[in-house]
Amino acid sequence: MKLKKRKHENLSETNLQKVVDLLARTPPVTKKEACEILNIAYNTSRLTRLLEDFESHKTYIAGRKAKNRGRPASNLEISEVVSYYLQGDTVAQIAKGLYRSPSFIKSIIDRVGVPSRRTKGEPNTLLPEECVAEDFEVGERVWSAQYDAPAQIDKRLEDSYTEKYDVPCYSIYVFQKVEQSNDSWIAGIEVGGFYAYQTAYEIGKLSHLEKYGVNLKEI
Repeated sequence: MKLKKRKHENLSETNLQKVVDLLARTPPVTKKEACEILNIAYNTSRLTRLLEDFESHKTYIAGRKAKNRGRPASNLEISEVVSYYLQGDTVAQIAKGLYRSPSFIKSIIDRVGVPSRRTKGEPNTLLPEECVAEDFEVGERVWSAQYDAPAQIDKRLEDSYTEKYDVPCYSIYVFQKVEQSNDSWIAGIEVGGFYAYQTAYEIGKLSHLEKYGVNLKEI
């Protein structure tokens, strides 16, 4: 939900619901108190409009979820789930955006063979069987299990590394989202990254996801 707001205003869904509940109780809070909770200027017309828009949005979401309930994932949904997840969105964020349950989103990720991102402090996780490989092409988009991020193959390292680690090793470029800042020289740049060295065991193949309509070059 996109509400027109000023920087200091607190128009989060949680806070708007809090105001709705407080206005519905007996006795209700005053409209002036409601404006203070939202951190907006005292304006009853705007307060009413904000709450009406919020309730309409809730009704819309409920309708979309009801429509999707029991319906299998479409090819477009599978493509969107995979793309969003590989780009860093959480299961909860994807579920909210597609009007599906988190368990529904997680089942797609597991079923099609998408590498899982670790939570903080969690040890390395095994790559899905579909992602396991030793040979990769220069320029191929892959998954870095070490950094939990999409990457691109830069080059295969010399055979001496293969002999040392008993598996091919690669130089990869790991993609990272750049935090946006209006007063920074990087403003407007959305993706950065860094070079790293990894064994093939730590690199996941993603080409099998293209059959679901995923454009790996956009990941």
